[in-house]
Amino acid sequence: MAKLEAEEYKTKDHFPDVRKMVEMPKTVEKDIIANLFRISQTEEKLKIEQISTAIEANEIHYKIAEKIRTAMIDMGTTLPENLPTPDKSIDIIEREEIKKLRYSKTTLMLDE
Repeated sequence: MAKLEAEEYKTKDHFPDVRKMVEMPKTVEKDIIANLFRISQTEEKLKIEQISTAIEANEIHYKIAEKIRTAMIDMGTTLPENLPTPDKSIDIIEREEIKKLRYSKTTLMLDE
C-alpha cells in the first residue's frame, strides 16, 4: 500500500469509464465485488493446494466463504442477504435496455 501511495495511485481513477458503461445500484455493486473477491480467493487457494476433486473444491469454497462472512461481520459491514433489494429485477432492466437499443438511432459496433 505504501508503494501505491508513493506513486500517488488513485483507485477511483483505475476504471474511470466503467460507470458510464453499466449503471447499477450501489447494493448490486457491493454484492458483485464481494462475490468476485470470494471467487478469486477460492481460485487462488485451489491452485496453491493443487485441489483436483470436486468434493475438495467445494470444501475449500465453503471455508473461504465462511472466512469472508466472518470478516464482514467482524468489520460490521452488511452481509449480501441484508442488502436492500433493487426496485427492478435484472430481467426487467435487461428488457428495458434491449428495447432502448432497438429504438435507438445509434449504430452499434455489432451491427457494422
